[in-house]
Amino acid sequence: MVTQATDTAHDRAMPPAHEGTKQRDAFFDNAKYLAIVLVAMGHAWEPLRDGSRSVTALYTLVYAFHMPAFIVISGYFSRGFDASPERLKRLVTGVFVPYVIFETAYTLFTRWTDQVPDRPVSLLDPLYLTWFLAALFVWRLTTPLWRLVRRPLPVALAVAMLATMAPAIGKDLDLQRTMQFLPYFVLGLSLKPEHFRLVRRPEVRMLAVPVFMCAFVAAYWAVPRMSGAWFYHRDSAQELGAPAWYGPVMTLVTFGCSLLLVACFLAWVPGRRMWFTVLGAGTLYGYLLHGFVAQGAKFWGWYDPAWVHRPLGAIAVTVVAAGIVTVLCTPPVRHVFRFALEPRITWAFRRSPFHVPRAAAPGRRTI
Repeated sequence: MVTQATDTAHDRAMPPAHEGTKQRDAFFDNAKYLAIVLVAMGHAWEPLRDGSRSVTALYTLVYAFHMPAFIVISGYFSRGFDASPERLKRLVTGVFVPYVIFETAYTLFTRWTDQVPDRPVSLLDPLYLTWFLAALFVWRLTTPLWRLVRRPLPVALAVAMLATMAPAIGKDLDLQRTMQFLPYFVLGLSLKPEHFRLVRRPEVRMLAVPVFMCAFVAAYWAVPRMSGAWFYHRDSAQELGAPAWYGPVMTLVTFGCSLLLVACFLAWVPGRRMWFTVLGAGTLYGYLLHGFVAQGAKFWGWYDPAWVHRPLGAIAVTVVAAGIVTVLCTPPVRHVFRFALEPRITWAFRRSPFHVPRAAAPGRRTI
């Protein structure tokens, strides 16, 4: 269905269910690219929210589904993870090593942009975008367990609901986010190809438009009345100034809202090859690298001109953000930064005593 997991760091982090096939599914590459563009847009809109109810509503709407969509797809491509030595090696080289590299890089970069020269490099406290790598590492390690549980999604929802009531969890490895986003990953593990075909039916595509319109109206109405931080899934209910019992309720509410919007988003993802389909293999590059631009833009004063905070300025910021993350997903950029996201560290692993050289393996062709 899709390409082998060794194509990119992202694919190695999320190996396909059908190993050995070289043909990529354009639908999933398109979905990953469009989701990462929305992530970049959301980060670009963040400094524009003050004084703009419309931008804040768009920001809340996008945050309600862009990471859930990305995580559901991550879970879907993690179905074959069985904790075998080869897959554990891929997990280390495709997720853990990039996490160490970018956690260090972000810390050093933000020492300068945030003017915090003594900010320590800590692998236990993910900085900025690196929380996703830490969470993905944990989710992937627990995949065999979720494959054994009879009702994995209700159990994952229970974990998320309990997490919202436990402010003592703290910031170590951003476990609050890891547990609150867990149901989306587990849902992805449970999905089958026919589920994605179901949301891509013409009638679903037609319904997606009014659903998104209603969702924007609801977000616009909610801006002065409630916090959109519930969709960030990084704090407990008490930390958001609400009673503890709000946490489980809001977990179910946000899960339902996010899934509805994810389905609407996927309904409009093209299933055929587009000009941006090839960029879907480089979404982890775009995700991790655009953060330096997003952080630097504030420090460099890109948001200081008054016109940037007007409607045309917001549109310009949106276009620039989409353009930058698109460039960062391209093959030339991937080639330059492959050392950080697809490191070749075979020297760090023992060769299995049962290892059979690829060229000598019966029935295999050497490419």
